[in-house]
Amino acid sequence: MSEKVLIFSAPSGSGKSTIVNHILGLHPEVEFSVSATSRPPRGEEKNGVEYWFMTTRKFLAKVAADAFVEYEEVYPGRFYGTLKSEVERIWKKGHVIIFDVDVKGGVSLKKYFGDKALSVFIQAPSVEVLRERLVRRGTDSPEEIEKRVGKAEEEMKFAPLFDHILVNDDLETAFAEVEEVVDKFLAE
Repeated sequence: MSEKVLIFSAPSGSGKSTIVNHILGLHPEVEFSVSATSRPPRGEEKNGVEYWFMTTRKFLAKVAADAFVEYEEVYPGRFYGTLKSEVERIWKKGHVIIFDVDVKGGVSLKKYFGDKALSVFIQAPSVEVLRERLVRRGTDSPEEIEKRVGKAEEEMKFAPLFDHILVNDDLETAFAEVEEVVDKFLAE
């Protein structure tokens, strides 16, 4: 397996993590890239598993040291990024990297990796369905949900910059579609 990457981006609540976990379950040669963030852990999140959690100061020091493939200030004072050390660690094992990143990060990663990357934009069938999913998830306040919905409307404008747009209306259908797209890319 040559140095390939799978990039999954989506507005919050679109089912991105569910789809990424599905692909990880099917492909042992695919490994999750743990992103870095300056936000605090939510719920049961653990450092080095869901994210590398760090202070804003430490994050910005790593930016200054050119330690990131890409990074974004997703919300004011909330940074997310892909550490070069994560890419090197996974490729050293001969694995394909899978990214679960915000939309701007996905666009940046596709530019960085070019033809080595398959970028997939996942979206809910509508903004209302997205809002309902965020409410059901139960991890955010009503104010945070409205902020995420507003951001989702903006993020959906980036969909045409991705190699494939996946509308996650029915999960089984979405799984079948993403399996086909990923299998084709990995076989190339």
